[in-house]
Amino acid sequence: MNGPILMLIGPTAAGKTAVAMAIQDLLGGPGRVQLISIDSALVYRGMDIGTAKPDQMVLARYPHELIDIRDPAESYSAADFVRDADAAVREAWRQHKTPLLVGGTMLYAKRFLEGMARLPEASDAVRHKLQTEWESVGGEGMHRQLRAMDPVAAANIDPNNKQRLLRAIEVVRLSGRRLSDLWREQDGGGVVQRLGRQVITWGVDVADRAWLHEVIARRFVQMLESGFLDEVAGLKQRSDLHLGLPSMRAVGYRQAWLHLEGALTYDQFVADATTATRRLAKRQLTWMRRWQDLRNLPVQEPADMAREIVSVLEREVSHGTSGLT
Repeated sequence: MNGPILMLIGPTAAGKTAVAMAIQDLLGGPGRVQLISIDSALVYRGMDIGTAKPDQMVLARYPHELIDIRDPAESYSAADFVRDADAAVREAWRQHKTPLLVGGTMLYAKRFLEGMARLPEASDAVRHKLQTEWESVGGEGMHRQLRAMDPVAAANIDPNNKQRLLRAIEVVRLSGRRLSDLWREQDGGGVVQRLGRQVITWGVDVADRAWLHEVIARRFVQMLESGFLDEVAGLKQRSDLHLGLPSMRAVGYRQAWLHLEGALTYDQFVADATTATRRLAKRQLTWMRRWQDLRNLPVQEPADMAREIVSVLEREVSHGTSGLT
């Protein structure tokens, strides 16, 4: 019998991956638990340091699905993620493993839980017009337009996320309806309906923002010492990569690229990248506050968080409220 899907989300730098690996250990190792990444940057090959991707030794011991599955020149959408994550979950069940999804790309996690809404097909003509408008008024100008059309969608889309921003405006122009309304009306029905199993979602809750900011700053220094700028310089040498691609909009990569082009000084680059990471963490925590049925776990040592999660799961198993085996 297939058991539940476990999901662990939280802000960047909060230790989610370490907690997930510790949970896997406690539940019997990779033969019993399959880790599945929920991260829009970890899908890209060659983007290792700036994404805090687990190294090859760690991945050999704790295999993750949906890491290193795309070239940085390729796009990867929430719909792609849902398709791939569904396949990974079903394969885990086929091997009698418990799927454990872990990461911080909240849109991916939400779409996995709720399914994909039925949206109008893309239009080349509308896309071309939107691209022309973007070049004229920029991300902030287009974001103001979206706020006037669909404030709910705009609140969840960063002005620098060109792909999502233009798609939201495109949906309104093609359908005459707001993207947020279409999402509310979609009938995917959640994972229980889509995949037929219970989903148990835990969130790493960080109440002390100052602590998180300190961890973010310290981790970024470690990335720099590990050769982050060299990594971006190597990517920048490729003729098929540019700042308009989703991969190069990943936090830190865009700022590093601009620094290497001479548009930012080194100090500006460090400050801007750190600020962008803090803003990402704030958005992730905002998503979590709106999350229904989220089991919040105060941040602490990863091993302690893992033990607490497994302890709760085992109690629920003994009381018959969870299908975990």
